[in-house]
Amino acid sequence: MAELDIGKHCEIKSCHQKDFLPFVCDACAGVFCLEHRSRDAHSCPEVPVQREIPVTGESTLHQCTFEDCKGKELLPVICPHCQKHFCLAHRHQDDHKCEKLEIAKPRMAATQELVQKIVESKKNAPVSRGRKGAKNSATAAKVALMKLKLHASGDKGLPQTERTYFQVFLPKESKDSSLPMFFCSKWSVGKVVDFAASQAGLKNNNNVLTAKKLRLCHPETGQALKMDACLQSLLSLQDSPLHNGGNVILEYLDNDSTGLEDVSAYIPPS
Repeated sequence: MAELDIGKHCEIKSCHQKDFLPFVCDACAGVFCLEHRSRDAHSCPEVPVQREIPVTGESTLHQCTFEDCKGKELLPVICPHCQKHFCLAHRHQDDHKCEKLEIAKPRMAATQELVQKIVESKKNAPVSRGRKGAKNSATAAKVALMKLKLHASGDKGLPQTERTYFQVFLPKESKDSSLPMFFCSKWSVGKVVDFAASQAGLKNNNNVLTAKKLRLCHPETGQALKMDACLQSLLSLQDSPLHNGGNVILEYLDNDSTGLEDVSAYIPPS
């Protein structure tokens, strides 16, 4: 019986091994053994030219144009106002000191002017009663809220719909008598106290058992509000002790104290 001639020899001269299942290179069409089947192993002459060119990718990076920032981004981050490129850290107008940011200033100035006109128009207005008195009180409350919004400090990450504004009257020994602040309506009174203390730089020992505690008090009766009460719940009560744009008092109280004895020492009579 004639001997079957199966397989082919590897085309590498130093190898020339016969392989029963040879490999055919899809680039140069050469026949190779298992050891020399890869393009690199048999020094394939048909290797695409682009593989020999190092790819750095630097040309696709977008340099941040803010002062001395060396940040780069794979995709362009363009300010829609000044049309300049920035990195993610400087993409907002405030962060890159956008030259177009001053466009919003006249609007704020117009708001301040409007508030001032309303305040001046109410100075010499006669005191009225009944429905007119209620209407004037509502107007005064709106004006107070607008003034608070212009100067209040707080967590700027809070949505506008969740912000509640107060003029916070501080403990007697504080350097400031009061500060305008805003809080999240979903916070508990305890969290409001902690945040207000942080904003005003007050010592807060509410976690120390024997120390005096910072408490938030009713602006008219001086009663200390419950620490676990939700701010939103207090605001929604029919005879609510608090309202958006109103006053609150922050003071150190003894553990057995239920409130302040004299609120006039904090809030002057209107």
